[in-house]
Amino acid sequence: VEASRTVSFHGLRLEVPRTWEVVDLATRPHACLRFDRAALYLGSPGDQRSCPASVIGGAPGLQLEALDERSLRSVAKPTVTVSPAGDVHTVQLPSSGPASVAVEGAGVLLTATYGARSAPLMQRILSGAELLTSARPALVSAFPSAQIESAAGANVPGNYRGKGFDACTAPSQAAMDAWRRSSEYAAIGAYIGGVSRGCAQPNLTASWVSRQVSNGWHLVPTYVGRQAPCSRFSYRISYDVATARTQGRADAADAVRAAKALGIAAPSTIYSDMEGYDNTIPGCVASVLGYLSGWTFTLERNGYMSGVYSSASSGIRDLSTHYKSTVYTRPDDIWMAWWNGVADVDGGSYVPDDQWRNQQRVHQYAGNVTETYGGFTIQIDRDFLDVSAWVKPPKGCPTNLDFAAYPAVGAGAHGNIVVAAQCLLARAGFDPGAATGTFGWRTDSAVRAFKASRGLDSGDSVIRRWAWTALAAAGPTQFLQRGARGSRVRKVQRALTARLQRTVDISGDFDGQTQRAVKDYQRLLHLTQTGTVGTVTWQALHSGR
Repeated sequence: VEASRTVSFHGLRLEVPRTWEVVDLATRPHACLRFDRAALYLGSPGDQRSCPASVIGGAPGLQLEALDERSLRSVAKPTVTVSPAGDVHTVQLPSSGPASVAVEGAGVLLTATYGARSAPLMQRILSGAELLTSARPALVSAFPSAQIESAAGANVPGNYRGKGFDACTAPSQAAMDAWRRSSEYAAIGAYIGGVSRGCAQPNLTASWVSRQVSNGWHLVPTYVGRQAPCSRFSYRISYDVATARTQGRADAADAVRAAKALGIAAPSTIYSDMEGYDNTIPGCVASVLGYLSGWTFTLERNGYMSGVYSSASSGIRDLSTHYKSTVYTRPDDIWMAWWNGVADVDGGSYVPDDQWRNQQRVHQYAGNVTETYGGFTIQIDRDFLDVSAWVKPPKGCPTNLDFAAYPAVGAGAHGNIVVAAQCLLARAGFDPGAATGTFGWRTDSAVRAFKASRGLDSGDSVIRRWAWTALAAAGPTQFLQRGARGSRVRKVQRALTARLQRTVDISGDFDGQTQRAVKDYQRLLHLTQTGTVGTVTWQALHSGR
């Protein structure tokens, strides 16, 4: 049994492994709370100026701080609350963290960071904890959610082209205000969760998010979940692709919960941080792509947009290689880590210009640099963004998008079918100008760009059945089967009407007729005839196949 040491804080005594570093934040207020090494932190953190720009976690860690209004704002809601008369010995932690335990009898908030492998250790530490006679009850109650901050409803990162930065921990409000006034940056990456998140986030609350967005910052939410199976990180994806896909879905679901708790609303883009890996190993590549497919599927099913951060030479290159794949689900945005020092979104040899071309790129062009503005020094990675929010329909939309047939239309065409095309183009992120019903030069340009993005560039701007199919299917997806209802069923019905060149009743109800049409489409493309619309069928529809 590993030797231990006894630590007391505000009348709560527990034992941790002797090999753990113990950091007293009262004497080291600016020490970085980082999770790449086993440590116990005592007290409330300062401004975290000493944090490196990026850290990947994985080591178990604990923080004990006073249970008060300030510390409660750092968690959406305590995982477990032990009332003054309760027994901390009986607390059961979740199978993986992070988890927070509000010990009201001692006025202590305990935050545990751990994964499945270190969960038994954390449970032993907590089970051995005891209250001393010196313990004093908290002055505030952690019971029900009076402490939970209301969602701000921010849609991030929004429309932005320009410089940004990411830091391991969200800076203090004073630092954010000083940098907003004095720096050239207007975007910031924030790590909202994940088992591999490397730094604590004492400042990252719903009110912090709301404040930054109100002040003109473009927030880039980032989730650090499981890493490539061929990497050396503590928490890794399975080599089994089906399991990897399930893990991606689970991490995405957790990211959605974290985003909602911070007031980050759909259809915001949330980025999965997939650190670099050896992509000469085919099995590793397949697992990463499977995981990211699950990530994208679940985000889009919840109305969010999917982004992926990775090394340009590994994760981003692999996504680019499989850009038109019908096996993997493509993310909406990419964030390339390529430290070439050039502030642009050019993908070089890693990403062709015709991929993720419609304001769907972020480039991390320099890393681990230290900058000072307004008296606040932060170690950062430098980014350049060219991103856009989900495009609002132009003037003249929404309108009727449902037709018994979708005929070919091109320059000079007029009428309601052109209005529908203009609205669908705008929803897909391609600006056709106002929805006038006249196929003019702006619509011409938007159609050409859209067709090129889907690999349908035929040298003209005519919208034929393949482009209609891709237009009708564009946007967030979810798994659909018989009995499903809603706008995404209508989207499938429009796409099938266009592609099969026969009328599929656009009712929004996934009925028997729709199921037969789906099977006919799958038969046409030599896909497995499931009659359901999942990842492979959606990808084919999105590509206009």
